[in-house]
Parts: sequence; structure tokens; C-alpha cells
Amino acid sequence: MSPLTKNDLRRIFEKLDKNGDGLVSLDELNCLMERIGVQFSLEELESLVGMPCMGFDEFIFFYDSISNQTGGGDDEDKGIIDGDDGDQSDIAKAFKVFDLNGDGFISSEELESVLVRLGLWDERNGKDCRSMICYYDTNLDGMIDFEEFKNMMFHTIS
Repeated sequence: MSPLTKNDLRRIFEKLDKNGDGLVSLDELNCLMERIGVQFSLEELESLVGMPCMGFDEFIFFYDSISNQTGGGDDEDKGIIDGDDGDQSDIAKAFKVFDLNGDGFISSEELESVLVRLGLWDERNGKDCRSMICYYDTNLDGMIDFEEFKNMMFHTIS
């Protein structure tokens, strides 16, 4: 699973919290899980989460627990990037999430597709994907390669 910052998780949490009550219900959480291709029944999800809804702190804990299950189980492998010492393997995993066709580059279309799956895409922000690609595209090929992605991630989280 790709590493996400607390700000990323806050944005996702706020998008999921449709009624603005500061809690994400299992239904709201299940919508996100289905969008990223993970299928749970509501009963399975409640068993996994252990409560009918969760606040932001519980959401972070849930994210960390599923990140560590899929990330190899290393105690030092945190799902959330907190500072400058982000693990190279986490960055590589994040890159693979966005590099949908596996060609070693992230296009603005791939970036948009991932944002759509996460429910973070807003039609008005279409130019933002291209702008972000252009901003970090140091070799001017119109796409982000791994080194550019790594520089972007370290710049973003520092």
C-alpha cells in the first residue's frame, strides 16, 4: 500500500465523512474499499474495524493496520510518512500505485485515474494533475519517472 501523509489521510477522511459528523461509518468506509478494489461485506468490515463508525484517530489506526498487513510486516515499515526518513521501498510502492501501466512513468492520466479511485478527483482540478506533472518533471518529458517522484515525495513531506 502506498504511504500517505496525515494530511492525505485527513483529506480522504473528510471526503468519506459525507454528513460531516466527524465520523466515518462502515458504509462510507466500504465505499472507499470497493473503489480501490477491496471487497468486504459489512459484517466482515465491522469485525475488522471492531466498531460501527470511527473518528480520524481510529481511521489512521485502521489505515496503518491494513498497510502493515500488506506491506510485509516489518516493524519499521510505517504506512504513514511522518518526516524526512521515508523508506525507499515505501516510495517505490507508492510509485507503483500511480504507474498503472507499469512503464516506469506516471502520466497525468494515471494520476487522475488513481485520484478518481480514491474519490479525490474533482473535475475542476483537471489542470492541477497536468500542472503537478509539469512542476516536478525536471527532464521535460511530460511524465514523472521514479527519481522525479522521489524528489516530489521528499519535497512534499519535508
